[in-house]
Amino acid sequence: MSPATADPGTVAENEILKFNLKNLFQTFSSGGVGGDILIDIGTGPTIYQLLSACEVFREIIVSDYTDQNLREVEKWLKEEPGAYDWSPAVQYVCELEGDRSRWQEKEARLRRTVTRLLKCDVTEPHPLGPAQVLPADCVLTLLALECACHDVDTYRAAIRNLVSLLKPGGYLVTAVTLGFQGYIVGNKNFFGLHLEKETVEKALQDAGCQVLRCQHSPISYTETFCISKGMCFAVARKSPSA
Repeated sequence: MSPATADPGTVAENEILKFNLKNLFQTFSSGGVGGDILIDIGTGPTIYQLLSACEVFREIIVSDYTDQNLREVEKWLKEEPGAYDWSPAVQYVCELEGDRSRWQEKEARLRRTVTRLLKCDVTEPHPLGPAQVLPADCVLTLLALECACHDVDTYRAAIRNLVSLLKPGGYLVTAVTLGFQGYIVGNKNFFGLHLEKETVEKALQDAGCQVLRCQHSPISYTETFCISKGMCFAVARKSPSA
């Protein structure tokens, strides 16, 4: 997961979180994207990106490159001591859906809907490795590829790899940090791939998808945390004949 979305503590980070939650709500609650299986690629230590999707998918599979991130998700799913408190984000999404009071019901629903936690590597032709997974109705990846891919060619290949996980007519939903120049956690610097909105759209098209929506926002992270030039949220559909 890109810049510590697990700790949306500043105004800028909260605005980015809300931007993504609103777009996810529009995509899954009223955008007609739903079905049997959703695969979340690069889940990170977070669950907020699944809060709208859990209402319209029978099964959610989460995946990440690191065991540490998967362990954080597992702690939340099992309600273990020390698990991150996502209730403010859950309440916000419930408010978008029209009933803030049902946030505990939503948490329980998400915990039921997540069925598997898998390792993933988007740079591999089979991103989920040896795991046996049926073709998905939707692949979701938020703020992950720009950290996992070290050049644009690798990013374009990663998009193709993710599209291969979809059934014909399935949806790829992604959010990307634009103009990324890396980020800082503690005193450590991490790589970030510089992408433009047009690069994202073309990568989706070249992977055999029709871009249905690609929304840009100028909001950026706090500069002490990372240098970026806005956000892009895209919904694309794999060719039904692919």
